[in-house]
Amino acid sequence: MTSFLLFLFSLKVAVCSCHTENKRSGFRSGRAHYAVARVGRLAPVVNESSGLVYRAHRNTFWTHNDSGGRPTLYEVARDGSLVDSMALPYLKNRDWEALASQDSTALFIGDIGNNANAQTQLSIYRINPKVPNQFQAITFRYANQQRFPAPKDTRNFDSEALVFAKDSLYLISKNRSRPRRFVNLYGMPARAGNYAVWPLDSVFLKSMVTDAALSPDGQTLAVLTYGKIFLFEQQNGRVDFRHPTHCLRIPRGQTEGISFVNNTDMVMTNEKGNMFLIRKK
Repeated sequence: MTSFLLFLFSLKVAVCSCHTENKRSGFRSGRAHYAVARVGRLAPVVNESSGLVYRAHRNTFWTHNDSGGRPTLYEVARDGSLVDSMALPYLKNRDWEALASQDSTALFIGDIGNNANAQTQLSIYRINPKVPNQFQAITFRYANQQRFPAPKDTRNFDSEALVFAKDSLYLISKNRSRPRRFVNLYGMPARAGNYAVWPLDSVFLKSMVTDAALSPDGQTLAVLTYGKIFLFEQQNGRVDFRHPTHCLRIPRGQTEGISFVNNTDMVMTNEKGNMFLIRKK
C-alpha cells in the first residue's frame, strides 16, 4: 500500500463511526464501557500479525504473519516480546488470515484469504502443538458462489475470521462487494473433510471483518473490523448474530487480530505491530 493510500485508509478508519450499524443492526454504543490501552509491541519477526489466540495456561499468545510469510506460528508474551516459535515446514502460507483453538491440543490455522474471490477451494489446518508436523486438512468451498472470481458487486466469499465452538468451526465473511452488503456466517465440522458451506446467518456491517473471537464462557462473540469491534450475545450454545449488543469505535489502524483473555477483556493487534488491551470498566 502506497503512502498516500495508507494515509487515506488511516483517515477513513479515524473518522469511522458506529451510527449506521447502530441504526440498521441494533447495536448500542459501547465505547464508554471499555478502556483501551496500548500494552506492547510485537517482536520484529511478526511483521504483519493476522491471527491471534490466547494461551491461558501460559499467559501468552499464538500469532502468525499474513500471506507470503513463513509457515510459522509465533508465541508472544502480553508485551509482544517473542517467547518461542513453531515452524510448520509441511504447510504453506498461501494466505493465512486467522487462528482458532479448541484447547491446548488443537489449533486451527485458517488459510482462508480470498481477496479476489477466485479460489474454488480453501483450507483450514488442524494441528496439535505437541506434534506440529502432523496435521489434518479441512477443506471447503462456498456453496453459494457461482462464478470465479465473483463479480465485484457480489464479492462476499473472502474471510479473515475463524472461531471454534463445541465441535464446529465458524467463518465470518469479509464483504468486498460494491456497495457493501451483509456479512455472512458459515459453519463446518472441526474435523478433516471436504465441505460445502452455506450461510447460517448474516448481519449488516459497514466495514470489512478482519477477525473474530469467542469468549471462554461462550457468551460473547467479538467481531473485529477496521476501526470497530462488534459484540454479540450468544445464547443456548449457538453461534449467531441474533443478539447484537455493542459497537466499540476503536480506530487503531489496520487491526487484524483479536482474542479474549477472559470473559470480558480482549487483546487486539494491528499490522504495525502494536498490541492493545480492551478492558471492560
